Amino acid sequence: MGLCLTAGVLVAALLFPVVGGLGLASNRAADTVDQTSGELAKAELPLVTTVLDMNDQPIAYLYDQYRIPVAFEDIADTMKAAIIAIEDKRFYEHKGVDWQGIARAAAKAGVDGETSQGASTLTQQYVKNYLAFVVGQGSEEAYEKATEVSLGRKISEARIATQLEQTMTKDEILAGYLNIVPFGNGTYGVGAAAATYFNTTPDKLTVPQAALLAGLVNRPSALNPEAGPEAAIKRRNTVIDAMRDNGAFGDDPAVAEQKAEEYKATEIGVVPDLDLLPNGCVGAGDGPVYGFFCRYLVDYLDKVGLSTDELLKGGYTIRTTMDPDATRAAKQAAENQVPKTAPGIANAMAVVQPGTDKHRVRALAANRDFGNNAEAGQSAYSIPAEVTRFGSGSIYKVFTAAAALEKGVARIDQMIEVPRTYTSRVYKDGNKGYTVKNYSDNYKERMTLTEALATSPNTGFIILEEKAGLNNVVDMAYRLGLRESMQGVNAKGEPLKADGSNGPSQGDQYKRDNSGSFTLGAGPTSVLEMSNVAATLMSGGTWCPPTPVEQVIDREGKPVQLKELPCEQAVAPELANSLVVGMSADTKPGGTAAGAASRTGWNRPMMGKTGTTEDHWSVGFMGATPQYAGAVLTFTDGVAPQVICPGNPPYLCGRSGTGVTGGDVAAPTWFNAMKAIHDGKGLEVKPLPEASPQYR
Repeated sequence: MGLCLTAGVLVAALLFPVVGGLGLASNRAADTVDQTSGELAKAELPLVTTVLDMNDQPIAYLYDQYRIPVAFEDIADTMKAAIIAIEDKRFYEHKGVDWQGIARAAAKAGVDGETSQGASTLTQQYVKNYLAFVVGQGSEEAYEKATEVSLGRKISEARIATQLEQTMTKDEILAGYLNIVPFGNGTYGVGAAAATYFNTTPDKLTVPQAALLAGLVNRPSALNPEAGPEAAIKRRNTVIDAMRDNGAFGDDPAVAEQKAEEYKATEIGVVPDLDLLPNGCVGAGDGPVYGFFCRYLVDYLDKVGLSTDELLKGGYTIRTTMDPDATRAAKQAAENQVPKTAPGIANAMAVVQPGTDKHRVRALAANRDFGNNAEAGQSAYSIPAEVTRFGSGSIYKVFTAAAALEKGVARIDQMIEVPRTYTSRVYKDGNKGYTVKNYSDNYKERMTLTEALATSPNTGFIILEEKAGLNNVVDMAYRLGLRESMQGVNAKGEPLKADGSNGPSQGDQYKRDNSGSFTLGAGPTSVLEMSNVAATLMSGGTWCPPTPVEQVIDREGKPVQLKELPCEQAVAPELANSLVVGMSADTKPGGTAAGAASRTGWNRPMMGKTGTTEDHWSVGFMGATPQYAGAVLTFTDGVAPQVICPGNPPYLCGRSGTGVTGGDVAAPTWFNAMKAIHDGKGLEVKPLPEASPQYR
């Protein structure tokens, strides 16, 4: 009589909301049942995003839940029979709710104040798992709410299950359940479980395999077949017995018993070292090498409208611009100059393909591996892409030259003054004029701008900076490609906060302080942005964002539109082409990169510029051919910056000493990588563009 009364109360609560705890719980369920059941019918599951290189080979997988969705017809009958036998043998007979089981749970609640978790049908379990792992995205709070031991939760679950059976077929519900439920070891759904545990697909699951998987859904952690095979086999055999009892092996009891015993006698069959899908930027392919590109990709997509959260759930296919051959060449060149375990010295390179419609990032590499083990020479942030704390030295003289050309105060073949020392009346050092001297006393007192770009005298460029105007020079750096370096970080290289509390930006501070040292390139710089500067010049002055993305396709196979910045004409094509020619002498005798070019057997026309900071904490090289642009920055990445001294390999030598130059480490890295890239692809030797008479 008690059970009948309790069942009557439950039915009333489900059909007609009443006051009190039961009624309130039922009302809450009723308010959401239409929306929730509709969502369950659509079942937009969290899926794996696949990242591909330019050759459509996977380089990373990004996900919160490893899931491979499969259709009902692609799931073996063995799997369907196993899960029904152990979880809900009357699945095809009931209407979504086991009323007798619910009544028993309610009666228990009346006795001890709790309800049991039993008596849930597969439909109810589908609802519970959907709410926990799809709507709740697998969070601990969502799981606790979806599985809490309460009568209110049972009523809500039962209501949704009842309505769900009116909007979905039994086959759809069964497939939905098998695509959602966790199977342990980070796998969700039978598709991922079949691949992980047996390296197979759901349509090929044998009876023992299906029984083992069906047994896991009860307690996936406790029944982990890798950690505790005995418990997993025992549970598997329980499922096989249930399948036998439910008629899965035929109507003849003797034959069914014989088959069951044969199935139970088989070994567990789980693949050694479970075939888990790699997750994150140390994923597929060569993660320690490709990870820097992957990290930049994730950050870039977040800025152009595809958040990391969406990536981890959306099941996108991302075709990237990454060239694995160029990446390996850059990685090898960087390591050859500075070993990955060299204490305190990073050597990073970026390669960008010039173009007037797109600047494709082809390689992001470093002597460090991508990863979390610093002792093994790994780094978890994108060294080649992010703005470092260190400058690229005299490479910044390119911006002074560009501004001087644009303002008409210099031409590439025109003589400029190069005194041994120079004290500026425009820029100050405290109460005194700003005094600079050259790296050596071997410079001629007058030379062409082309010669100056090749040999890099400090005094000549301070004078040019005065004539062109510091603000114009800083703006030129931004226009040509140092967007984040100039306006996204402060003078310490720290990303600007939204409230402006740690500003101003680096570019604005140089302007505010009227710092003539800008042209000497001591400020924080991004290797990738320096590479993109070279790409802008080699693209006839067309700036485009350095993009790692070729195409993003959603789970339906439709392209996703990103909010990427459009390309723009940063400087006149004639100016850009003329400056390229003006930067073409660095590899010739007397140029700061001549030795590095000669040692690699370089024989292609190119533009280039070395850089060395005054304190020798960092050195760089930027260059381009008509086909590829690139930049290298070698810098001290330890806790306390030190001078980088020349050696084989280079080493840190404290706060003083004879430091390396851009031609010693950065330039050889560039030439070795670029020679391998160009020669490996069999690229023709292309001439540089012609300089315009107005800039000659």
